[in-house]
Amino acid sequence: QVQLVESGGGLVQPGGSLRLSCAASGITFSVYTMNWYRQAPGKQRELVASITSGGSTNYADSVKGRFTISRDNAKNTVYLQTNSLKPEDTAVYYCNAHYSLHNYWGQGTQVTVSS
Repeated sequence: QVQLVESGGGLVQPGGSLRLSCAASGITFSVYTMNWYRQAPGKQRELVASITSGGSTNYADSVKGRFTISRDNAKNTVYLQTNSLKPEDTAVYYCNAHYSLHNYWGQGTQVTVSS
């Protein structure tokens, strides 16, 4: 059974940081492209950051220079370091694993940026 379990969300003040984690099980983690998406209330889900099996990364323009995605294949875990957070970063953040026809989602973790 495939599971993606996110953690690390919470309430943070503007300018603060959070480190999100996504622990995967039931998949050959190292071959998957791992993605972080987010969805704010009333908005469509958007891709925030991606990291391929080879370690190549890609970011949405809105988070470039502030967020960093990384992976630890030994721990079957992908991370999203979020710095200089803004109120507009408030959303539910979802972990996604993609390989060929296989596509899996986590349950999401809430990030709220507010003073």
